[in-house]
Amino acid sequence: MSDNNLLSTEQLLALDKQHIWHPYASMIDAPPVYPVVSARGVRLKLADGTELIDGLSSWWSAIHGYNHPVLNQAAKEQLEAMSHVMFGGITHPSAVKLAKLLVDITPPTLNKVFFSDSGSVAVEVAIKMALQYWYSMGRKEKQQLLTLKNGYHGDTFGAMATCDPVTGMHHMFSEALPKHLFADAPRTRFGDEFDETDISSFKRLIEKNHQSLAAVILEPIVQGAGGMNFYSPDYLKRVRQLCNEYDVLLIADEIATGFGRTGKLFACEHANIEPDILCLGKCLTGGYLSLAATLCNDKVANGICQGEAGVFMHGPTFMANPLATAIAYASVQLLLSQDWQQLVKNLETQLLAGLSPAKAFDTVNDVRVLGSIGVIELKQPVDMAVIQKQLVDRGIWVRPFGKLVYTIPPYIIGDEDIATLTAGLVDIVKN
Repeated sequence: MSDNNLLSTEQLLALDKQHIWHPYASMIDAPPVYPVVSARGVRLKLADGTELIDGLSSWWSAIHGYNHPVLNQAAKEQLEAMSHVMFGGITHPSAVKLAKLLVDITPPTLNKVFFSDSGSVAVEVAIKMALQYWYSMGRKEKQQLLTLKNGYHGDTFGAMATCDPVTGMHHMFSEALPKHLFADAPRTRFGDEFDETDISSFKRLIEKNHQSLAAVILEPIVQGAGGMNFYSPDYLKRVRQLCNEYDVLLIADEIATGFGRTGKLFACEHANIEPDILCLGKCLTGGYLSLAATLCNDKVANGICQGEAGVFMHGPTFMANPLATAIAYASVQLLLSQDWQQLVKNLETQLLAGLSPAKAFDTVNDVRVLGSIGVIELKQPVDMAVIQKQLVDRGIWVRPFGKLVYTIPPYIIGDEDIATLTAGLVDIVKN
């Protein structure tokens, strides 16, 4: 590229403001965006030379930080062989190796893997699997899903329909979405003694509606974008028991919680339960490329393939992209090669110590930490434009929403950086 084609920072930002629609942002009064020119370790470098400690792992995904030599090498080697090939009637080594690895580390009965492009699509695939399973079983009336209030499962239409229809981000689409059932969100907090009345709403709905229910879908242990609620593993155990009792499939959406975020490799392990279908994404590739996977057991796979269609009716163009699967395989192997449990435990300890002073503030409703997830819940919603600038001015990058100021840093973050990150968050919510 010649120098004549290079954009100044001012030109880049002007063109961005004119043409690019950012997530959950307005095109009329667009909020400021920050031009990142490089990223390494846990730092994002802006065009003006400012460096920010990334406290969000690029929305949960960059668990190893940025520009990791192992993942870079995996990308280079795969790029030299092939960057992409269709997956219909074709296979390739990185997809096969990744599938086998995922089968090995997830609950034992999950032995079939369907790759897709993103977390939302992984949820669409899971819902489609559940519906097609019951159709194949001759139970065409089982078309509904049961899920939880305060849940979040993605921005595509099938996924949106399972997000909280009142407090979620998609209520304006409610008339166009399929109608599902929503149990009260779990109230018993992680680590507290379980209150059996907590499951009563869910139990009442599954008892009354099981004949029409294809599946339950939920986020195990941690409800993410719907409120960062950390709930009791005993609730999850009761859900699995009731799904078994009433012949309803269980879908675990571990797109955010998978690969160690909660202190277990997968959040279902806190309750020692196995779902029928499991959704994975986000940090699957260590934040390098978009990739997701939906795993299921033999019951679901055989039921679908013995039915009318004989095949699962789905097939993304970029399914099992070789570049993405090669990096994902390297990323998961990198995670497993380390004492990741200790890394996450250390993060949990430091997040709790660093964020706990905020409990004393009148503006703060709660502070909670689980694994590498730290949350300050305020009493009033934040002013995004104001708080984002305050954070950047302090050299940290997080993206608050609603009443929640939260951090999910890369596992590699050092003690000094985590102290700077938590101190900055506490200082900002104090004012």
